[in-house]
Amino acid sequence: MLKLEIITPEAVTYSENVDMVTLPGIDGEMGIYPNHVPLLTQVVPGEIAVRKGSQEILLAIGEGFVEITGERVAILTDMAIRADNIDEAKVEEARRRAEERLREKVSTDEEAVLKAAMANSLAQLKVKRHQRH
Repeated sequence: MLKLEIITPEAVTYSENVDMVTLPGIDGEMGIYPNHVPLLTQVVPGEIAVRKGSQEILLAIGEGFVEITGERVAILTDMAIRADNIDEAKVEEARRRAEERLREKVSTDEEAVLKAAMANSLAQLKVKRHQRH
């Protein structure tokens, strides 16, 4: 068993023992099982798949870091939302607004914020749409 903890600035979003975690690392998708080699790396906006017995839980995450030990996966991220809690219409609207604003002349700082918001929106949409299939 692995202890999976997902922590955002607002709260501990997930804290349970699981069988396996698949997450979007900076170098691609990573599958983590118990006794994984210790690792500290960056996570990118995308989908986390959590296996616990026969159950699979999908979450959308934003940018952050993950620390992996043989018994624990700790993810610190700016966003973590279960697929069931994603409002597709609201997320699509937020993505559209960010995209429109990016077409305007904006500061470098605002551009970075808008691109991060778009990446988080796209991650949520991917997870929500994957959940339906």
